[in-house]
Amino acid sequence: MKLILTKKPKSPTMIYGFPSVGLVSTITTKFLIEHLEVEEIGCIESKYLLPLTAIHKSKIVHPITIYYNKKYNLLILQALTEVAGHEWDLAQTFMELGKTLAAKEIIVVESMPTHEKEVNLYYYSTIKSNKLKLKPLTEGIVMGTTAALLLKAKTLPVTCIFSEAHSEFPDSEAAAKVVDALNIYLGIKIDYKPLLEEAKKFEEKLKLLKSMIVKSKGGNQQVGEEKQTYIG
Repeated sequence: MKLILTKKPKSPTMIYGFPSVGLVSTITTKFLIEHLEVEEIGCIESKYLLPLTAIHKSKIVHPITIYYNKKYNLLILQALTEVAGHEWDLAQTFMELGKTLAAKEIIVVESMPTHEKEVNLYYYSTIKSNKLKLKPLTEGIVMGTTAALLLKAKTLPVTCIFSEAHSEFPDSEAAAKVVDALNIYLGIKIDYKPLLEEAKKFEEKLKLLKSMIVKSKGGNQQVGEEKQTYIG
C-alpha cells in the first residue's frame, strides 16, 4: 500500500468507510465531499486494489481518494472498491496516516443488515466520554477493514458508527441518518435532506454497475440473495 499526500493538515478528524451493506458508507462519504468545501490532497495506491475508477466533473477518481475540509479540519477518505484479502495492510496504512497527521479521531462508517422497516444507528468508541447521541453497540461481530483497524488502533481514538441498512439495495435513508448524526457530533451543518433525492440517481448508477459486474462474471446472483449475520 502506497500512501500519497500533497498536504499534511494538523490533527484532523478522519472519516472513512468502505462499501458494505446498503452502501451506506459509500453514499455518506460521497455526500460529505459534495456538500463540504474540500480539496483532494492524496490517495492510496496498491496493486491489490481492483483497477476501478470513475470520471467525475471531468476528473479521474482514484479507488481510494483523500479529501480535506479546512473549515472543520476533516479528512475524508472515499473508497470506490473493496480490498478483500488485504484488510490488514489497508488498516496499517490508515494507522500510519493517522499517526503522521496526529489525527484527533478516526470515525468509521459501517453498516449491518436489518430485517425491520425502521433503520437504527449504533456506535462503538474507544473514547470513554463519547458524545454521540446513539445507542452503544454492546454485542456484535465485526469483520473486514473495520475489524482490522479496531484491533490495530492502540494509540489513536477510534469511533465506529454502525447503521442498519436494507441489504438488497443502496440505502439512502440510512446514509441520511448517519449524516445527521455526524452533524450533531462534529458540529457541522449539512442539510442531509437533499441526499434522499440525490441518492436516487446515484443508486440507479450503482445498480447498473452491479448488474454489469454480475453479467461480466457470467453469474445470476440476485441482489440481497445472501443474508449476512455479521458487521462489515
